[in-house]
Amino acid sequence: MPKLTSILKKHRRYPMTPLKSKQQKSMNREGQEIHSKLIRNVNYLKEKTGNSQDLIFRTLTFMEGQQYLISIGYIAELTEQPFIEQLIQNVLMKEVKEYLNKENTTAFKLFQYLKHYALPIDAHQQLTTLDDVFDYLFNGDIILFIDGVPHCLVIGAELKEGRGVEEPTSQTLVRGPKDGFTETISVNKSLIRRRIKVPDLWMDKMIIGRKTKTEVAIVYLETVADKKMVDELKSRMKKVDIDGLLEGGQLEEYIQDATFTPFPTIMNTERPDAATTAILDGKIVVIVDGSPFVLILPAVFANFFETNEDYYQRVDISTALRILRYLAFFLALLVPSLYIAVTTYHQEMLPTALLISLAAQREGIPFPAIIEVFMMEIAFEILREAGIRLPRAVGSAISIVGGLVLGQTAVEAGIVSSAMVIVVSLTAISNFVSPSFNLAISVRLLRFLFIILGGILGLYGIILGLIGLVLHLTSLRSFGVPYMTPFAPFILKNQKNTLLRFPLWALRDRSLFISKKNTKRANTEKPAPPSKGASS
Repeated sequence: MPKLTSILKKHRRYPMTPLKSKQQKSMNREGQEIHSKLIRNVNYLKEKTGNSQDLIFRTLTFMEGQQYLISIGYIAELTEQPFIEQLIQNVLMKEVKEYLNKENTTAFKLFQYLKHYALPIDAHQQLTTLDDVFDYLFNGDIILFIDGVPHCLVIGAELKEGRGVEEPTSQTLVRGPKDGFTETISVNKSLIRRRIKVPDLWMDKMIIGRKTKTEVAIVYLETVADKKMVDELKSRMKKVDIDGLLEGGQLEEYIQDATFTPFPTIMNTERPDAATTAILDGKIVVIVDGSPFVLILPAVFANFFETNEDYYQRVDISTALRILRYLAFFLALLVPSLYIAVTTYHQEMLPTALLISLAAQREGIPFPAIIEVFMMEIAFEILREAGIRLPRAVGSAISIVGGLVLGQTAVEAGIVSSAMVIVVSLTAISNFVSPSFNLAISVRLLRFLFIILGGILGLYGIILGLIGLVLHLTSLRSFGVPYMTPFAPFILKNQKNTLLRFPLWALRDRSLFISKKNTKRANTEKPAPPSKGASS
């Protein structure tokens, strides 16, 4: 069958292990056993699905000495139709007929012949209970029954639909790979496999969700990742018992260390190169089927200021950009509160000319500075959210025009001062510098807290707020790893790749706070130009 072989090869599941593990799982679950009468099995499956129109059974009758009934069932929208036609024409109609003409056989022998010789390799999966059949039907597989045999075969024929590999939309970059993860877990696995071509890249599979039965892959380097951390992750994921898992953010909420904190303790990324870098550093990546964002853990505070583009640029540029991100973090967090505190309680800190200018601008403003800030910040947050929710064609235009019109008209109406518009604009722009959307949201929330502290207690309130913030950050953990590592606890060797970025040839140590095994990277010595004598 040369033509059929090329078609069936496309539908072989590339690891056989997941099928075996699912079989072992199904054996431990009680359910309606498959009956030897084909019609009873078909009626049971139709009844359980409410005679749904998309569940199709095609029954073939063979009269070769005696009657043989073969039925295949599948979900129309989930299964590849050309494959079904090829299966019926080239295997069931030809192979089975030839086999029945040659031998006087039984239904069980015919079942064994199809399983071991006529069907593709993934049809070796054999089920004994009807409740397990649904797991495969709703995954896009074909179920094959033979009348007189109390078993069925599974044939992989899932329709591979979905978005192609495209450039990430949420994490843009100037230099680096342009491919991004998609909603298909098999594609996401392949994007990592293409980058890490070693056998110790392990991908463990789990199924989460009673109704959705979402496939989740745990990806890590077995020779680098901490085994205790991997076991802890699996333990937490096994405890997740929910109806449906649709996105990695839902899983993140169940497995993270701290719930009541504005700071993210698990990273997410849409870029395969970022996930690959994390795996090579000893971290664990979690891929959720149906989501283009993968989870990376553990994640510490410093990780949210790094991008993979830092390693594609020169050292001086990468270091300058990283320092700029830290500066923007503090500007976005503290600028409004500092403005309120200084203009309200500590005017002596300002130069006289600036103080007179600010006082002149505030003449006629009916509200105190703290009310001004709250009005402008809330208005900008509304504009930002509207720009995200509106259609893409008009969203950016409305957010830009709305911001300009709102700021100008507010100043002309005497509701806010010009300096306040500058403060709020600088704060918003600084917030956009953060490469992590989750961290940027945290800053947006905490900014209002610091505005209240600055408005009530001045600089003393801001200092108290910073002390509380540092105490909170040092109390957080990400899968047991202190959140402020490698600053607190201080790890000297890892300072080469936190606030500063040393040359790549100097980064010989992996993140020592993640795993204690295989901590040295394969790295060359410092490159040096050839001597004058060697060139001659």
